[in-house]
Amino acid sequence: MPVEAFIDTNVLVYSVSSHPPEREKREIARAVIASTDFGISAQVLAEFYVTVTKKISQPLSDEHALQLLEPLTRLPVITVDSDLVLEAIAMKRAHRISYWDGAIVAAAHRLGAPIIFSEDLSDGQSYGSTKVVNPFRTRKRTNQ
Repeated sequence: MPVEAFIDTNVLVYSVSSHPPEREKREIARAVIASTDFGISAQVLAEFYVTVTKKISQPLSDEHALQLLEPLTRLPVITVDSDLVLEAIAMKRAHRISYWDGAIVAAAHRLGAPIIFSEDLSDGQSYGSTKVVNPFRTRKRTNQ
């Protein structure tokens, strides 16, 4: 089940944003999604649904969110089980990150993903065999 990358919630959320100031991030997120063989976790699915229906400037309807969510469920998806919780806690303690970020890293490891595309984790940070890439920051650097 190894994939090229694990995609964090924020990248998926930007891909569906209609907020005008997020236009560039939306295009970058869509390009990453379209060009990457990626996986996610059940945590990301849940966070995506809650964020796009409740937390963005122009929330989506439940029906629209479900239409976007359904194809994501066909990707490699890591379930949140007791072992993942323990792995996330170990990541939290070892790297001094939040539990939720530890769960993202642990899920990426389970997928065998060498890259985590995320805006929340530190760009360039390595967690064992997995490295964080902020696609929005990387894009800005390459355009300068």
